[in-house]
Amino acid sequence: MKHAFWHERWSENRIGFHQSDFNRWLTKYWPTLELSGEEAVFVPLCGKSRDMLWLREQGHRVTGVELSDLACRDFFTEQGVDIDAIEEGAFHRRERDGITLLTGDVFKTTRPLLDTPRAIYDRAALIALPPEMRVDYAAQIATLTELGDQILLIALEYDNPRNEPPFSVKGDEVRRLFSESFEIIELDSADLSEGRFENQREVVYRLVRR
Repeated sequence: MKHAFWHERWSENRIGFHQSDFNRWLTKYWPTLELSGEEAVFVPLCGKSRDMLWLREQGHRVTGVELSDLACRDFFTEQGVDIDAIEEGAFHRRERDGITLLTGDVFKTTRPLLDTPRAIYDRAALIALPPEMRVDYAAQIATLTELGDQILLIALEYDNPRNEPPFSVKGDEVRRLFSESFEIIELDSADLSEGRFENQREVVYRLVRR
C-alpha cells in the first residue's frame, strides 16, 4: 500500500488491526522457537503492538519498524513515557528499556540497523501488503536473516479477496514466497467463524532460515 494510506489510517485512528491484549499465538508458540531469551527480535510493521512488551518480558531486545511516527510515539506514551525521536539515516529512532522503534520504510532496513536479530515476529506485516509487495517483502526478510534464524508468522485466510488490508495470504502463497530460503512448519490454525470475512481462519507458521 502507498505510505499515505497508512498515515491516514493512523491519523484517523482506524486501527482495527491493533490488539489490546497479547496475541494468543505469540504466547503459545514463541516458546517452540527454543530461544535463550537474550536474542534480538525484529517486529516488522509493528504499529504500537503490546506484543513487543511481552517479547521484552521474555528477555529479548526488541526492534520494531513502523511507517507511522504517530504509532511509534503513541507506543511509548501509552507506557507512560515521552521520548524524542533521534534521526538516524532514513529513520527516526525511539528507544527505552530494551525496546527500539524505528519510524521508516521496512524495505530500507539492514541487519545491523535491527540489532542483528535472530528471530522475527510477524503478526501484521505480511497480511498488510498487497501481492506485488509481498514478493519484495519475502526477499527483504531473506536478506535480514542468516542460517538458523527463525520467524513466527501469523497469516490470515478468507474467501473473496479484497483490495485493502488485512489481505488473505493462504498456505500455498506462504510456501511460494518463503520456501526457497526457509523451512516452513505449520504449527496451528483456528477458524474465525465470527470474523469479518467469509470462511476466515488464522494460521500460525514457524519458519527456519536455511
